[in-house]
Amino acid sequence: MAEETTVELPPLPPLPLPLISRAALALFAGASGDHNPIHIDLDNARSAGFDDVFAHGMLSMAYLGRLLTGWVPQSALRSFSARFVAITPVHGQPTCTGKVTGIDDVDGERRAHLELAVTLADGTVALRGDAVVAVPPDFPARAARTAR
Repeated sequence: MAEETTVELPPLPPLPLPLISRAALALFAGASGDHNPIHIDLDNARSAGFDDVFAHGMLSMAYLGRLLTGWVPQSALRSFSARFVAITPVHGQPTCTGKVTGIDDVDGERRAHLELAVTLADGTVALRGDAVVAVPPDFPARAARTAR
């Protein structure tokens, strides 16, 4: 169980992303192997009751992964999960954010628990996530000094 930190920690630096384009959806479909036509074919999306295609949920999760590995090395990642809350429409503009919610020691390693989100420009939260990452032994003191 994570202990409450006594130092107010700054949030992770936000990761603003470009508008979700049709080209980005097609490229992600190819890279991920997820060719579900609801993400790349307008007629298919409309026949399913949507106004337009929308981003793959895993694209948003990949963006959260970029947020995490921009903050700590990939080797520090201990767990990472997400819940899909709303769709990210084509031309939506996501921003990834995160904050430390607790710190504990596990097997001699200092770990930070993070709350993550992908939020669209209109305020819609498309994805909520959690992660646990290894941090230096003097964390959060180091993070508090860095934030000043």
